Amino acid sequence: MHHRHKALCFILLSISCSGSLRAEQPAYIGGAGDNQQEIVSALQKITPEQRDGLVFLLKHMPESDLKTLKADFLLQNVDFAYRARNSFVWAKEVPEEIFLNDVLPYASLDERRDNWRGDFYKRFSNVVKEAKSLDEACLLVNKQIKEVVKVEYNTKRKKPNQSPYESMEQGMASCSGLSILLVNALRSVGIPARVAGIPAWTTKHGNHNWVEYWSPKDKQWHFIEYYPDANGPDHSWFVADAQQANPKSFIHSIYATSWKSTGIHFPMVWDMESKMVPGVNVTERYLSKDPTADKDLCELRIDFTNESGTREAIDIRVVQGDVVLHQGKTPGPQDDMNRFFQAKVKKEQLYQIVWAVDGQTKPQIKEIKPTKDDGWLNVKLGAGKAN
Repeated sequence: MHHRHKALCFILLSISCSGSLRAEQPAYIGGAGDNQQEIVSALQKITPEQRDGLVFLLKHMPESDLKTLKADFLLQNVDFAYRARNSFVWAKEVPEEIFLNDVLPYASLDERRDNWRGDFYKRFSNVVKEAKSLDEACLLVNKQIKEVVKVEYNTKRKKPNQSPYESMEQGMASCSGLSILLVNALRSVGIPARVAGIPAWTTKHGNHNWVEYWSPKDKQWHFIEYYPDANGPDHSWFVADAQQANPKSFIHSIYATSWKSTGIHFPMVWDMESKMVPGVNVTERYLSKDPTADKDLCELRIDFTNESGTREAIDIRVVQGDVVLHQGKTPGPQDDMNRFFQAKVKKEQLYQIVWAVDGQTKPQIKEIKPTKDDGWLNVKLGAGKAN
């Protein structure tokens, strides 16, 4: 006990010499409760270069982490975060404030606290070793993460907020679990990343989470997903839905996570009462610049369900007479349940959706005529659903 008291006094004395950090540290040391010695030990062992990073983590850390995380966990996380920052030229372009808030943190939401940083650094530093810019490195990680961690989207995952290793052990995750994985992969090589999402769409039932990364090229945040869009960042199946978010509504706004306090919290649909994760309302960046631009159009949202009740990826065409307006594939069983084949058509006109499944020689056809009030229309294809 005497040794513990001496160590604490040493830390507090050190704090008194650290300028602007003087007032904050005693509060979080005291807030650690029975875990205080671990926090003291981390502060004793941290290098001068990494001290501000550790202090930032501790200052904004959830109380549950202060009371449970061990010194070695914190020291390894901080060390590998700085190692990534020093290893890649483009990682050094990230401003200190963004590095601290969106690279250094070891968690995104309320997931189990896995010690992933060193492992992911080794896995993904090899992926980005030839990258010439942060944006190129981000693209490489995004393209290869599925092969590196061997995780797919699946609604049969055990829980929505899985930690990286929980998802990797199962080989499956929700959109939230996939986003946590991608954020960690990006952070492991010095790329600022955070989870973004909406608690409830205004256009349909359900929520969604995805990822944003910060680019030094334009000093802006850009959105991506675990399954990258062929058109690159800032393109996704959910764009049309995101453009209809409502910044005046708590549940219909779009948020991004933050480590430091912001005055608001990031809503987690599996625990809507929790306020442990700070958030930033980023709705305005997603809203349609011209909300009247598509007023004469209806968005068809199409999927196909086979006889066993499973969504299946099939080739479809949206035609009008002898003109093919849209063609592509419906989402399959590993796609997000809120994802559809989307096609914009004019209201109050007649269209045909044409498809065929394995073993069928004759295409099936379903006719659709959106009304003047249909901004969007769900179209369910499957056995016996043609006309």
